[in-house]
Amino acid sequence: MSNPTHIGFIGLGVMGEPICRNLARKSGARVMAFDLSKEPLQRLAADGVKTAATPAEVMQQCDVVFLSLPSGEVVAALSRDANGLLANARAGQIVIDLSTSSVNTTRELAGEFQGRQARWVDAPVARTRAAAEAGTLAVFVGATPELFAQVRPLIATFAADIALCGPVGCGQVVKILNNMMLFEHVVAISEAKNIGERAGVDPKVLFETLTQGSADSFALRNHGMKAVLPGEFPERAFSVRYAQKDLHYALQLADETGVDARGAKLVDEWFDQAIASGAGDQYHPVISTLMARKD
Repeated sequence: MSNPTHIGFIGLGVMGEPICRNLARKSGARVMAFDLSKEPLQRLAADGVKTAATPAEVMQQCDVVFLSLPSGEVVAALSRDANGLLANARAGQIVIDLSTSSVNTTRELAGEFQGRQARWVDAPVARTRAAAEAGTLAVFVGATPELFAQVRPLIATFAADIALCGPVGCGQVVKILNNMMLFEHVVAISEAKNIGERAGVDPKVLFETLTQGSADSFALRNHGMKAVLPGEFPERAFSVRYAQKDLHYALQLADETGVDARGAKLVDEWFDQAIASGAGDQYHPVISTLMARKD
């Protein structure tokens, strides 16, 4: 298993397709993939990726199976389907979930796969599609040190920074909190832009000057400078709806751990407002356009 000869991949969306391509090009293994859409499968065929007819076929043919799916709910449904991942899991197989899922779902599924003598790794990814294409994602892993050592070389085909965060579920904890902090920062950036502009400061001057002080951050230089400042909030980026899904995982975790996460709750209100205004499918910093108070 340290050098798997057959790798499976399920879910070829915005992030999944370039991750799968890097695995096919760099892992030295044969890769089989499944997706409901035919287009990414057709594009990946040029890199030798074989098309599977069903997720069951991927599980039956592959030693290691990667998942890159929209939510933990989708992961759980696919796993527990009558002819799904669990029904076709076997002893020694490794399933690596790159999706962002709830911590509870992750740990429950890990236990269910363990009952089939298969192993589960949560490895949610961070950064952009461009990073996925370049193979420079950040990945937060929940696994035993021994299992981490086994899967790390495969993850390294598409990631530049790989962190073992603790046992199963801990990768999801770190990813969820990473996104929660980012969303809260985007709210602060959006507030600053709107206040500064109305108080007479050019937003470009404001943001460029803030990068020179203690307010500087990745979020300011990327979400602020590249989305909020030019007002560019495309679809098929990290949309409000997807962001809110991750935020709800964080709020669920806060509730379970007894933490009053007021900042995260405020972000949730902005996401609700964005969806109500028809902007739910746009890049999540679009909330910056909603802050002009109507007196």
